[in-house]
Amino acid sequence: MTEKSTIKQLVEEWLEGKDYFLVDIEISQDNKIVVEIDHADGVWIEDCVELSRYIEDRLDRDAEDFELEVGSAGLGQPFKVPQQYINFVGKEVEVLDAEGKKTKGVLKSVDGSAFVVTTKEKVKPEGKKRPVLVDVDKQFDMNEVKYTKYIISFK
Repeated sequence: MTEKSTIKQLVEEWLEGKDYFLVDIEISQDNKIVVEIDHADGVWIEDCVELSRYIEDRLDRDAEDFELEVGSAGLGQPFKVPQQYINFVGKEVEVLDAEGKKTKGVLKSVDGSAFVVTTKEKVKPEGKKRPVLVDVDKQFDMNEVKYTKYIISFK
């Protein structure tokens, strides 16, 4: 079976000097290799083909049979690496925290593994009869949430 570290090294060699970044590598028991890359401006199919050829040219099919799939991290899929959080600052996201509570709002900032989402909440100001919508910043840790994902909007 192909080693994940071997694939990771090949991907990192190809990524050198490019604005792409590695999101994930999965290798199944039947040696299906799935490589996900991403880029702030999206992933071009030509680059996926180029990376696929780069990996295939450096693996020995006579030694091991494998299936290789190279693609982009799907839009609307949960974030897997910090760079994805950084790329979506200013965009609407959904966070499912450790307790199972969903929060929707705009990803305001990222600092290390911490990130802030600005939500709209109704708050009743003192002395007023009706509640008003106010911005509330909520801080999360990437390592302590079940998922964070971009909310695709067709507005």
